[in-house]
Amino acid sequence: MKPIATIILNRNLPEVTDRLFNYIEAQDGQLTDIFVVDAGSDDDKLSAHTTWRVNSPDVVAHGMRYARGMNFGLRKLWETKKFDRYEAFLLLTNDTEFISEKPVSGLIEVLRAHPRVGLLSPCGENWGERMLLNTEVTRYFWFIHNNAYLFRREFLEAIINIEASQENNFVFDGSNFRGYGMESEIIAKAYSNDWAAAITSQVLANENESYLLTKADLIKTEGFSENLGLYILEGKAWMRSKYGFNSHWQMTFYAKLFYDRFFENFPELKGHKI
Repeated sequence: MKPIATIILNRNLPEVTDRLFNYIEAQDGQLTDIFVVDAGSDDDKLSAHTTWRVNSPDVVAHGMRYARGMNFGLRKLWETKKFDRYEAFLLLTNDTEFISEKPVSGLIEVLRAHPRVGLLSPCGENWGERMLLNTEVTRYFWFIHNNAYLFRREFLEAIINIEASQENNFVFDGSNFRGYGMESEIIAKAYSNDWAAAITSQVLANENESYLLTKADLIKTEGFSENLGLYILEGKAWMRSKYGFNSHWQMTFYAKLFYDRFFENFPELKGHKI
C-alpha cells in the first residue's frame, strides 16, 4: 500500500497537469497514488489522468480554486473509504514545479522525522525563509504561503467537517473562494490542535505564476492584476465577516498566538522555532 495520496487540481491546462503528474509518477510512483480533480475544464482540455471531473454550471463558469478543489478530492477519498489508507496527503496546484528529485520521498522522510508536524511545505527556491533553513533544513513556521502542502492524516482527521458539502468546509473554508488568509486559518487550526506547520529545504518547489499571466483566458479567470485585487478584496471581507479582523496582519498574528502556545506545550521542540 502506498503511503501518500497526491491530489492535483486542473482547469484547462492538461499539458501542465500531465507534466506534473508524470514527473511525480516517474520520481516517486512507488510512494504515492495520484488523483486529478478537473474543475470545469473543457471537453478537449481534460488531463489524460483525470480522476474526478466537476462540471456543474458554477464550476464551469468560475472553477474551484484551491480550497474547494482540495475539499472535493479529499471528500471523495473519504466517501470511497480510501482516506484512512494513507499516511499523508500532498495537495498541489498544477503550476507547482519541483526543483528537487524524488520530492514525495523527501517530504515523507521529513514528516516521519518530525512526528508533531501536521502540515509540511517544500521551500521555494527563492524564498526568504530559505535563509533560516541553512543549519537546520526543517523548521516550524507560523505563516506559510504556498499551494503545495503535505498534510498528515491525523491532523486532517482532527479538523475535517464530515457534514460539510464537498466544496465548502470539509477541510478548508470554501466560502473564502480565492483563498486570501486561507493559509493562516489552516495553520492556526494546526497549532490549536497541537500540530506544527513546517517548511523544509530538503525539497524545493516553485509556483509558476506565468500561467496566470499568460493563460488567464484559457483558464477562464481574471488576469493577474484583477485576480490579485479580487483575492485581497474578497479575502478581507471574508476575514472581517468570520473573525472580525480588518487586516491580514491580524489574521496572521491570530495564527502566531497558537504557534507560541504550541511551544509552551512542547518545550522540547523549541529548537525548531524561528
